[in-house]
Amino acid sequence: MTVTLPERTADAGTTSVRKRRTFRPVGFLLALPPVLLILVFVGFPIVLALGFSLGFTGGLNHTVAIIGQNVHESTSGFGTLAAYQEVFSNQRFLTDLGVTVLVTVLATVLVISLALGIGLFLKLRGGRIARLLSGLAIVPLFIPVVISSWAILTFYSGDGFMRSFFAHLGVEFPVWSFTMVAVIIGSVWTSLPFATLMITSGLQAVPDAMIEAARDAGAGFVRIVLSVIVPMAFIPIIIATTFTAIGVVGSFTVPYFLGPNSPNMLGVDMSNYFSSFNQPQQSVVMAFAVFVIASGLAALYVWANFRSAKEQGKA
Repeated sequence: MTVTLPERTADAGTTSVRKRRTFRPVGFLLALPPVLLILVFVGFPIVLALGFSLGFTGGLNHTVAIIGQNVHESTSGFGTLAAYQEVFSNQRFLTDLGVTVLVTVLATVLVISLALGIGLFLKLRGGRIARLLSGLAIVPLFIPVVISSWAILTFYSGDGFMRSFFAHLGVEFPVWSFTMVAVIIGSVWTSLPFATLMITSGLQAVPDAMIEAARDAGAGFVRIVLSVIVPMAFIPIIIATTFTAIGVVGSFTVPYFLGPNSPNMLGVDMSNYFSSFNQPQQSVVMAFAVFVIASGLAALYVWANFRSAKEQGKA
């Protein structure tokens, strides 16, 4: 059954049907299962975890509240912020939060810079070397994160390749295993393929005629990049940036394998508080801190998509 809703507009004193909007129940029903799946398996656990972080320890939170240590229970129907106050007054958490933000920013800048450099090289120069670089940037996509993390760990260890190679040259290379430098390297390694694919495709969509017109007008390389190429590929660059930052801020495997015991990123902290320290409420609070950071990045992604749709006349 199709319900037609006419939209009438006045034109020269007459009323005419200009556009027809239809509501199709079949399409709505086809889109409903994934929405319900997200609500049940994602939305409901988030609401449950939020209640637990606010001290609501009854119902489905009863078991974890009994098993967990240092659980703050609410004495009123409005909840309590005691768990949040405890976590955000913990100097270790604040240090790890700062490290997480710093690693996210540095890794994202490096990833976008490398992907943008490869994309510009492929767009403006082309050739065999450019194709080789773009192909090598995709290689980490086919290597499991655990294997690549272990390889990075041994590569930069005290008896790894870098130390052994520079020892023959009489140079003492620093040990980067179990440091935040190794975490940044691992984050760049795992995040580079998607960013390269996204940014390269965006740069390739820039018309060559506009670049040639800028050259004919006397624009140099930097001016062409900043005034022509980057603005026209701005949306793919923003999308690659947000996805890279969200992936790094919530990462676990890379900092778990490559990072030190302290300080470390919040992904490892949440796991330690939940399993090793048996403080699930505090781990949930940390999870919501990461969720807030990721939500801010996701807002940038939504804005980029909205702007893209607006430019194409779809919004």
